[in-house]
Amino acid sequence: MSLTLKNDRRMNKLTCFKAYDIRGKLGTELNEDIAYKIGRAYGQIYQPKKIVVGCDVRLTSEALKQATIRGLNDAGVNVLDLGMTGTEEVYFGAFHLDVQGGIEITASHNPMDYNGLKLVRENARPIGADSGLKEIQTLAESEQFIEVNQKGSTEKYNILPEFIQHLMGYINPSSIRPLKLVMNAGNGAAGHVVDAIEAQFKQLNIPVEFIKIHNDADGTFPNGIPNPILIENRASTSNAVLEHQADMGIAWDGDFDRCFLFDEKGQFIEGYYIVGLLAQAFLLKQAGEKIVHDPRLVWNTLDIIEKYQGIAVQSQSGHSFIKDKMREQNAVYGGEMSAHHYFRDFAYCDSGMIPWLLAIAVLSETKQSLSSLVEGMIAKFPCSGEINFKVEDTQKTIQKIFDNYVDQQPTIDRTDGVSLDFGAWRLNIRASNTEPLLRLNIESRTDKNPKPMQDYVNELTQLIQG
Repeated sequence: MSLTLKNDRRMNKLTCFKAYDIRGKLGTELNEDIAYKIGRAYGQIYQPKKIVVGCDVRLTSEALKQATIRGLNDAGVNVLDLGMTGTEEVYFGAFHLDVQGGIEITASHNPMDYNGLKLVRENARPIGADSGLKEIQTLAESEQFIEVNQKGSTEKYNILPEFIQHLMGYINPSSIRPLKLVMNAGNGAAGHVVDAIEAQFKQLNIPVEFIKIHNDADGTFPNGIPNPILIENRASTSNAVLEHQADMGIAWDGDFDRCFLFDEKGQFIEGYYIVGLLAQAFLLKQAGEKIVHDPRLVWNTLDIIEKYQGIAVQSQSGHSFIKDKMREQNAVYGGEMSAHHYFRDFAYCDSGMIPWLLAIAVLSETKQSLSSLVEGMIAKFPCSGEINFKVEDTQKTIQKIFDNYVDQQPTIDRTDGVSLDFGAWRLNIRASNTEPLLRLNIESRTDKNPKPMQDYVNELTQLIQG
């Protein structure tokens, strides 16, 4: 294979490289040959001694993983093959073991005919478009690969026991009160971790009952591709919570780096309020810590951070920005309303397992139900949830909104897109980093007597689409 590559100088443009990772349609944008080139380019550019590689449950993921490993080996890199894992197990391996990086083969919540790769360096530092991904793309396209004297080797490694041990460090087992939890892995990669945590809980006599649905990994996704951010994907978790009279429901996406929480009434909780809940969890343990948040919705987060004596730090949205800001500020936690939650003790990476563990710790500590904890937040600071618009020219539309409201003299913040604060309500409008979409978020303050949320939504919708 390497000979062909060496002699072939066709500059094949690769379209699977995105802002933060690699994603593409199978067969045309991503295949085993391309995965090989990506592995080879990663190895040649960074020259790590050893990295960890894992893959999700998709039927094509194992073959793409093996192709990536071949590319890495041919570049002289030794590989620890973690088998079927979620993204955060690769992140964990990349900072916990004596290795210099990691790659997860996953398309998370994308359609069946897609797959992709997420790449990190030593200490699980992200590789994105502005931090190495473009260089990997250029080399993979040019195929200017150098032959190495010593090819790398591959061995299998089971990271699960160490990963579970790490996760257990986020709770105090003796303080967890009796709870009943619905766990919906969506037939993705989360199930094996749920099983291992359940076994650990039993061993430590933690009084938590697990009701597991769609727990078995199945790359055909018989219950649909798991992505609970979509309203149509929430019913199975919600219904199971009500049926079993559970205290909380937890559902994950395919590679489980995001989890979604449901209260005891089966209601889905917007990611925005979970940021507040997790900020509270950390500040209950240690006042004075810094919490990083994105600018899309802020008032509830700021209110909680002030109440529990933390320090709020605003960052641009997107995982590489949040992680950089957290490192710079030594922040204990960073949260985005899109259900990405980042943790200092997890090498600033995002996790879909740590949030629910912290949530049960807060439920135990406060002796409150999840609904009573978040309903107060929702009543004080209602929000629209993120509304997406397809528009011809995102910047032109943002300017139109700005021009429309400038006479009202709002406070302007350009950390990410444009945020306009009118006192009783505020909006944030930004272009998507990955798609030709405008993303709108609106929130209001009940104490300032705002209009009903729908009035603001209607006003902005008319302005954007008119």
